[in-house]
Amino acid sequence: MASPFTEDHKAFRKVVRDFAEKELAPHVDEWERDELFPNWVFKRAGELGILGAHYGEDVGGAGGDFWMNVVSSEELTRCGSAGVTMGLLVQASMATPCIADLGTDEQKKEFLEPALRGEKVAALGVSEPGAGSDVAGLRTTARLDGDDYVINGSKTYITNGTRADFVTLMVKTDPERGHQGISIILVPTDVKGYSVSKKLEKAGNWSSDTAELFFEDVRVPKRYLLGQPGMGFVYLMQNFQSERLVGCTSGLAGAKQALDRSVSWGKERTAFGRPIMKRDYWQQKFADLYTKYEAGVSLSYRAADAYNEEKYVKNGMLSMETTRLVSMAKVFVGEVTGEILDQAVQFHGGMGYLEDLWVARAWRDQRLLRIGGGTTEVMRYAIAKLMGFG
Repeated sequence: MASPFTEDHKAFRKVVRDFAEKELAPHVDEWERDELFPNWVFKRAGELGILGAHYGEDVGGAGGDFWMNVVSSEELTRCGSAGVTMGLLVQASMATPCIADLGTDEQKKEFLEPALRGEKVAALGVSEPGAGSDVAGLRTTARLDGDDYVINGSKTYITNGTRADFVTLMVKTDPERGHQGISIILVPTDVKGYSVSKKLEKAGNWSSDTAELFFEDVRVPKRYLLGQPGMGFVYLMQNFQSERLVGCTSGLAGAKQALDRSVSWGKERTAFGRPIMKRDYWQQKFADLYTKYEAGVSLSYRAADAYNEEKYVKNGMLSMETTRLVSMAKVFVGEVTGEILDQAVQFHGGMGYLEDLWVARAWRDQRLLRIGGGTTEVMRYAIAKLMGFG
């Protein structure tokens, strides 16, 4: 396909790249040690228009298309910390799109607009201790009591969870109806009965806070219901496609950086009398890895193009064909980027296993791509179902 990037996209790319390399990268080692990056990062990203580039001007965005989202997901990886990238992408591409799609004017002013300015931190509350990729199995309930919903339950693996100002929360408003009883409610975190029950320690993405949340008789006004009751599962499946796509484009950008840095290092690193990149084995290995990277980009961009056409150009619902392409991209990119980072560690030998070198962090951070937003196994099941295999 022809390049989807216009001059506006290219100018935006420079803004995001400068932000990542000049304002974020110098601090990421400290943030990794602290296992948290500061809130000024959200505020600064909002000031630069990074969080709202792909949102309408009516909510404070730049009125751009989905390719703006692709650009930011690719360039933020240059900060050198997938945790920072993750926190910002949750804010811009995971917890807020459904507010733009479904929210009332009041909901947009109270939640979406300050989130795009980086003044409020957003989290998406889907996974539970007993229901990860099985969204239909969630147990958190919201019972209508007069003019309020009363929420009880818990959520886990919640990015931005320790400091969120609000949670875009998936709940069961009609537990007897299975996935047709799921709704989405916007929950401010300063309400009585809400608590962060635990900060979770992770294998990677250290600088991104991840939490377990608890809801005990949390009361929120019913005007915080997003869209129609019982439609939350449908809304979320649409929302997931954006999350999966930016996961792909972000993961591929990080993998490309790992390939380039590894090759550059291999040209200087000498073993047995000559640079290791002169060895036939590694030349062929990297030829294969670059080829797989290019295939991942092609598939991801094809899916992004279909998503952009249906969601931004036609302002409609996503088709099953687009969902299939996104699912295929997530499966393929997850495995390819995993292979690339694993080979990058192997290529660096013993030093690749040390925290002193960038590659160890990149290796452990990448692993989440095959889990978050739907595991590889769930994606394969979805592909099979969409293609009518079963």
